[in-house]
Amino acid sequence: MQTNPTPPPHTSLVALGDSFTEGMSDLLPDGSYRGWADLLATRMAARSPGFRYANLAVRGKLIRQIVDEQVEVAAAMEPDVITLVGGLNDTLRPKCDMVQVRDLLTEAVERLAPSCERLVLMRSPGRQGPVLERFRPRMEELFACVDELAAKHGALVVDLYGAPSLADPRLWDVDRLHLTGEGHRRVAEAVWQTLGYEPEDADWRVPMPATLPPGWMTRRVADARFARQHLLPWIGRRLTGRSSGDGRPAKRPELLPYEDLA
Repeated sequence: MQTNPTPPPHTSLVALGDSFTEGMSDLLPDGSYRGWADLLATRMAARSPGFRYANLAVRGKLIRQIVDEQVEVAAAMEPDVITLVGGLNDTLRPKCDMVQVRDLLTEAVERLAPSCERLVLMRSPGRQGPVLERFRPRMEELFACVDELAAKHGALVVDLYGAPSLADPRLWDVDRLHLTGEGHRRVAEAVWQTLGYEPEDADWRVPMPATLPPGWMTRRVADARFARQHLLPWIGRRLTGRSSGDGRPAKRPELLPYEDLA
């Protein structure tokens, strides 16, 4: 039986993006967020002594901000691997210029691809639910652009949108916008495998076992809490142009040995 060769150990990783790459809502006991990029870095560091890692992601960032604030910084670091996930926040805004989003994503990829050995793009996961349905056509247009750019520039694409497991509401936090720790673990596994490493969980795409759905009253109480604590503030920020990441620094702004940051 022919097997794929194990990829050479990567010595550095830089992650770009928004809250998804920052790690919300994989909450640690100290109140910080871990997330798939940290989990991936942990695995890569175990295979490569002296492994270096930077995470430039900041929650709420639009693709223009990622291009202006993160792309040049990441390119200058010249790491082995760069991950770029951006544009989804734009698609969720009331007014979204998809031509501009495509142009900016193209600019980012054209700048990043020559500066690393392997550029990784993603089709972000899509949670089931009525709130996101109105934005789904924009999301799919964004993912079509991701596929086109990957084909043109030799980047890898991690298809999270097509993974049945990540559509399960149980893998999403109470804000219904961010993955739980288990969701982030599955994303880390997906990227790990896409980079060519031997699977640690070959079934990451497989949905969780079915359980009895919560009762009507439980769902209504959860819906009301979600609307009050998360949906209405989120809508308010969208309408006023504010962001939850305003004034927040990058998660790990320097490309340093991983053990210094863990």
